[in-house]
Amino acid sequence: MYKKILAIIVLTLSLSACASSNQTKELTENIIADKPATKLYQEAYDYLQDEKFTKAAKSFEKVELDHPYSKWAIKAQLMASYAYYKDTSYDDAIISLKRYIKLHPKGKDTAYAHYLLAMSYYNQIQDVRRDQEITQNAFNALDELIKKFPNSSYADDALAKIDLTKDHLAGKEMSIGRYYLKQQKYQAAINRFNNVVTKYNTTSHIPEALYRLTEAYTILGLHQIAEENAAVLGHNYPSNKWYKKAFGIVEKGQITKVK
Repeated sequence: MYKKILAIIVLTLSLSACASSNQTKELTENIIADKPATKLYQEAYDYLQDEKFTKAAKSFEKVELDHPYSKWAIKAQLMASYAYYKDTSYDDAIISLKRYIKLHPKGKDTAYAHYLLAMSYYNQIQDVRRDQEITQNAFNALDELIKKFPNSSYADDALAKIDLTKDHLAGKEMSIGRYYLKQQKYQAAINRFNNVVTKYNTTSHIPEALYRLTEAYTILGLHQIAEENAAVLGHNYPSNKWYKKAFGIVEKGQITKVK
């Protein structure tokens, strides 16, 4: 009886050892089968050069996945973001870039990551008649880049592009202000036009905003404030068509219809 039990135990141990040996062998083979980080990175880079951007992005992500502690992992993170950006897969690029910035806030390539993030928003800016959330996001990202990396090689381009985002945001405010004005919601319209004057005072919309303020205040019978806005308009834009119209309103002291 004891011999039989002993034989069963020996057989069980033998099978367990065999299974363990097979698992170890299989694991070892899988590790050996994995490609080195350098080879994976080069394959991803080749896809990028061939403009196969989706494959490139996935391949760069695989470098980090398979070799998370290698020096290539950090490079691959940013390159995956760039590949998504080149593919115009902006949502994926934004997610990837935000992650990179969070993980490497002071990295040597973090300024570029901020720039690429801003451009991922900027390239999606729509007509001013549509919702401007993406434009606001572009402005915020560009502004953050300028503030955090004022001496970087990307700051000048960001400054130029931030002007366009401001112009779009001001244009949206003007569009809403005009709507309120025609709906005879004068205070709401005034708030919008004042936003343009105070927040976006370097944009092309300032002359009309000052004219619309002159118009709205005249309708409300607030002639002194109307004249003050017209005077600011005349002082800064004496040849502008909006000043000529504002001057006409001030002279008459009244307005019958919003145009």
